[in-house]
Amino acid sequence: MTFNEGMQIDTSTTSTSGGGGGRMIAIGGGLGGLVFAVVAMLLGVDPGNVLSQQPVNVGENTAPGFDLDRCRTGADANKYVQCRVVATGNSVDAVWKQLMPGYTRPHVRLFSGAVDTGCGPATSEVGPFYCPVDKTAYFDTDFFQVLKDQFGSSGGPLAQEYVVAHEFGHHVQNLEGVLGRAQQGAQGAGGNGVRTELQADCYAGVWAHYASTVRQESTGAPFLEPLTDKDIADALSAAASVGDDRIQKQATGRTNPESWTHGSSEQRQHWFTVGYQTGDPNKCDTFHAADLG
Repeated sequence: MTFNEGMQIDTSTTSTSGGGGGRMIAIGGGLGGLVFAVVAMLLGVDPGNVLSQQPVNVGENTAPGFDLDRCRTGADANKYVQCRVVATGNSVDAVWKQLMPGYTRPHVRLFSGAVDTGCGPATSEVGPFYCPVDKTAYFDTDFFQVLKDQFGSSGGPLAQEYVVAHEFGHHVQNLEGVLGRAQQGAQGAGGNGVRTELQADCYAGVWAHYASTVRQESTGAPFLEPLTDKDIADALSAAASVGDDRIQKQATGRTNPESWTHGSSEQRQHWFTVGYQTGDPNKCDTFHAADLG
């Protein structure tokens, strides 16, 4: 999905850092953490060791000390992945501001290597995540290349933007007071942890539904150009690549639904599609859905 070149990027709620504290993390909800947490859980190894054994050509995504002053317009968002994350957040904020009375923006933190958060220290191995304590979405953009090279995502712009919208979906859940359900009740394939993640996928689809029509207040122009079939394929590719079943199969050659935390590839694609086709957050009530897809 391409940003309108004339849109103005607002970096006022974004900060950057090049490193931080230790190697453990306690977070509430996320997308990328699944990739390494599942591998570690099933194989009994440190997630950092898994990553270190998989060389990554990070290319344009490497940005220790990235200068946010480079993020000014939609043209910058189309050029730099870090600016794309910030601009996507601007777009998601604009959509939820219209859909949710009392919506407040989360903070965004771009980091490299490791970072200290209100939920504890984190490393890049967990991928993007949201911390409800400090209401901040954290992104090491190297993850997007990992998603493409190691887990089969298409790597297109909407694949990256889907990840951002998913983490902002956790912020919406936090504002709604439902994010804590992820730690309550039964776990596994039909548990609240999976239902929480699938709802965030659905919320990402809701954003995609409106992304090319919601206009920026300062310029009056849409944030993004209309979605193409390839854009949707990119988002669905990203959703599928981080399905529990797919990652478990890749790591061990089998699947174990009792240990699922985010849902299967099919479920993640299904709920993104529900949000995208309806544009209605009320259709994203995965907690009361008898069939998760």
